[in-house]
This record gives sequence, C-alpha cells and structure tokens, in this order.
Amino acid sequence: MPNRLRGEIAACLDGRQWTLVLTLGALAELEAAFAADSLAGLTERFSSGRISARDLIRVIGAGLRGAGNAVTDEQVASMTSAGGALGFAAIAADLLKVTFGTNEDPEEEDAESPFAGSPAV
Repeated sequence: MPNRLRGEIAACLDGRQWTLVLTLGALAELEAAFAADSLAGLTERFSSGRISARDLIRVIGAGLRGAGNAVTDEQVASMTSAGGALGFAAIAADLLKVTFGTNEDPEEEDAESPFAGSPAV
C-alpha cells in the first residue's frame, strides 16, 4: 500500500494497480529530461499549466521507475488510464502534489503545488 507521507501514490494503468514515487533519482531524471537546472526549475515548469502528453509520459514513467517498476517511457506511452488523457493528468498531478506539496494532511490540496486545481479522476 502506497504511503503518501513518503511521496508514494497508487494509480491504475492498463487495469493494474501500480505504486509511483518521485525519488531523488527520478527527480534528477526529470531535471535532465526537461533541461531544468534545479527542483525549483521543475516546479516552475509544472506550475505553468502547459503540460504536454510527452510531459505526462515522462512524469509517470519516472514515478513508476522510482517505485522500482522496470518500465520504459515507450511502455508508459502505450498504457491506458481510466479517464483517458484526463486520467493521466490526474495521476501526474497527484504524484507532483505529494512530492512538492507542503500540507500535513495529504487529502488537503496545496495551492502552491504543481497542478493545483487539476480535476481528480
């Protein structure tokens, strides 16, 4: 069972439950993928509200690999999610929220976190 206090989330992809977490290594992977020079740079990118499908693939892929799942971005790109693209956006939003959010209560939304206000699926 994922522990949100450790930054872990659960997601259903391809009809299977997965755990995702953005470990330090996964965050470094995202910094390289997005040419960000810092975690603040990543936060700024994700907070812009302009997120592409490729961005979602990278974030979800890094989260899956951070949790120890041996999947490539190409495999993530072929996965399905309930809610389609909106479902993938909700997964990425939740993952970024638990990684960068500051609230003690994991159920309470942090207005400063990336993807704040994203619809949940």
